Amino acid sequence: MTAADVAIVGGGLMGAATAFFLRRRGLSVVLLERDLVGSHASGTNFGNVRRQGRFLPQLPLANLSREIWGRLPDLIGDDAEFLPSGHIRVAFREADAARLEAYAREARPHGLELELVSGNALRMRFPFLSPEARMASYSPHDGHANPRLAAPAFARAARREGAIVHENAEVLSITKSAEDFLVETSIGRFRAPLLQVSAGAWGGRLAAAFGEPVPITPHGPQMAVTEPVRYRIEPVMGIASEVVEEGVYLRQVKRGNIVFGGGVRSEASLDTKRARLDPLNTLRQLPQVARLLPAMRALSVIRSWSGVEGYMRDDIPVMGPSAKVAGLFYAFGFCGHGFQLGPGVGATMAELIATGGTGVPIEPFHISRFATAEGNTR
Repeated sequence: MTAADVAIVGGGLMGAATAFFLRRRGLSVVLLERDLVGSHASGTNFGNVRRQGRFLPQLPLANLSREIWGRLPDLIGDDAEFLPSGHIRVAFREADAARLEAYAREARPHGLELELVSGNALRMRFPFLSPEARMASYSPHDGHANPRLAAPAFARAARREGAIVHENAEVLSITKSAEDFLVETSIGRFRAPLLQVSAGAWGGRLAAAFGEPVPITPHGPQMAVTEPVRYRIEPVMGIASEVVEEGVYLRQVKRGNIVFGGGVRSEASLDTKRARLDPLNTLRQLPQVARLLPAMRALSVIRSWSGVEGYMRDDIPVMGPSAKVAGLFYAFGFCGHGFQLGPGVGATMAELIATGGTGVPIEPFHISRFATAEGNTR
């Protein structure tokens, strides 16, 4: 049986980053991943490193994470292809433009400065946008990265720091003794007084086993990529709309391909670990991405994919200590917007586990909010 100070179940970006920062704090760590590190939501998402448009109380965490993204090469020896290219949210309706204005005002006290651009200034600043665009909210320091690289890079760095990282280690059971968590896996048994659940869409099952069920549903975001063309589009772009089908986004990588996603999500299964790829979703996305970037009409789509993500009922993740079990911590259910947060979540969870407190507020994400909500409905 292998013993450590902390056992982490789930080797996505959250779990791998937590393992790295825990080792930096001197705690021994074992990271257990059922498949390969970063093979699910952490590796199949769009790669958006954005802060704007987030739940306002989440911005301090997002700001911390953005600071870490900026120094990844020095920190973990890999930049995960992070580009601080800027990020724009584009409004086509007056009501959507008004929401962008309101968000910019409300985000400023949380440390996020956004530039609102409209009229002739919009055409000059972003000439590739559709002439129908009414306003753009520009976040100059946000950007994008390669999701296939980020979690494995953190896991390698954690291993270099002394963490034990096991892939293909399916968790069969977790029990709690008087002092330790005992984790039975397909490759052996592990023991630790502290346990973090970072199992993405599957985190709800593990929380329920500890008597803390949460309203989480698996869905599959639909992504696609075009043939490569000359690199011209630096910022990440997305439509600001309350209409689900219109909520698409795109980014161009330095190799020239344009990655896009958004709109309607597909079905996903926790049992098969697969998300259904619906060609109709891609067909629904195409008119919207062309509305955002008219040049998309001339390009061919060469690949599409999906992955299993966990969405909470209130669209806010579960992060922090268990409300019932001493020594148990959660970081899952990031509702399709966890990639940017990953490094900050890892640093914050390591701080919480090592010291009992955090430098950024995480109270809105505590799992106890669901027990309170259930109590209020009785």
